[in-house]
Amino acid sequence: MIKTDLLTSHITHLECAVSKKKFSHLEIQTFSASDEEGWKSPLYAKYGSLKNIDITVLKDRVSSLWRYFEFLPVLNPENVVSLGEGMTPVIKLENLGKQLEIPNLFLKDESLNPTGSFKARGQAVAVSKMKELGINRCIVPTAGNAGGALAAYCAKANIDVTVVMPRHTPEIFKLECQYFGAELILVDGLISDCGKVVAEMRSKGDYFDVSTMKEPYRLEGKKTMGFEIAEQMNWELPDVIFYPTGGGTGLIGIWKAFHEMKEAGWITGKFPKMIAVQTANCQPIVWSFEGKHESSAGYRAKASVANGLAVPFPFAEKQIFQVLKESEGYAISVSEEELMVGTKSLAKNEGLFVAPEGGALLPAMIKAIENKWISADDKILLLNTGSAYKYAENFK
Repeated sequence: MIKTDLLTSHITHLECAVSKKKFSHLEIQTFSASDEEGWKSPLYAKYGSLKNIDITVLKDRVSSLWRYFEFLPVLNPENVVSLGEGMTPVIKLENLGKQLEIPNLFLKDESLNPTGSFKARGQAVAVSKMKELGINRCIVPTAGNAGGALAAYCAKANIDVTVVMPRHTPEIFKLECQYFGAELILVDGLISDCGKVVAEMRSKGDYFDVSTMKEPYRLEGKKTMGFEIAEQMNWELPDVIFYPTGGGTGLIGIWKAFHEMKEAGWITGKFPKMIAVQTANCQPIVWSFEGKHESSAGYRAKASVANGLAVPFPFAEKQIFQVLKESEGYAISVSEEELMVGTKSLAKNEGLFVAPEGGALLPAMIKAIENKWISADDKILLLNTGSAYKYAENFK
């Protein structure tokens, strides 16, 4: 168990991801208008005295993301809103590893989080910080899982929440929001269209916007995947991480975690290549990576069976590219048919019913090996973001 009297967050301030301008973490913050081109940029939580955090603090701590409390932004442990999120397993894919002749193939399974996805991590920390800052009403556009997770944590924290979701989203995502007491608004279109409705509602009412990367603290919850990967792999990072990328919060967060652990002296050595995986139906990051357009601003997308990948205009596009560049990584897309083959293969061969976003990773990995971007001898980690059970009505 955590001894709450010994917990101290090392957060010092928030910082614009581009301009490096500092903002107070003691006040309600959103994002920064940071450059001459008019780009709006996320705010990152920054921490001080990391070298003073000894790795032994983890001994006997609760098996959840809150075991890394010193690296999280909540100041008072009494404000933590938790449903048991984090510490999801890293599983060796032995059967597929043998079939594909990849001796060190692993998968981190985020489907075991509350509400069935990695979104629980971000919303746990975001809602805890909302509670600490006295926010009592929020709104979010969602492709599905983020809305359900936010509704659950807001129910626990007694915070009013409005969820704006594409009408074509599977029914279970709508039902969970309603059962958790959220106001649910359905929109024809993708999450980008939901974002427009959120902006209009915010202009007329007092809502705190919890959109991806438009508040600072969902990122802090997602980064704990990076801490867990390091701890669960005995503080030796994999060579490659394949990450299904819509809004990119998890990709950016994991990279942020690696830097913070290195500064604290918890890990050494080279960081993994980070490979962003998208669907051909919505691949703005891949197109930007391949030089097919300057940015995602004018990208036109289609809906996907992998709802979480249907994000045509990621707010943190610049930050996603920064991670890919720093890690010497890549952006890859797979077809809708390929990602479903991957989903079925993980189920049949490993007994893992992963979300289609996670299923996309398997064909992407095979493409990366065939293109010699990575080696079959690398230690490879696939990061499955959610459970296929919530997508079942999308499957044929």
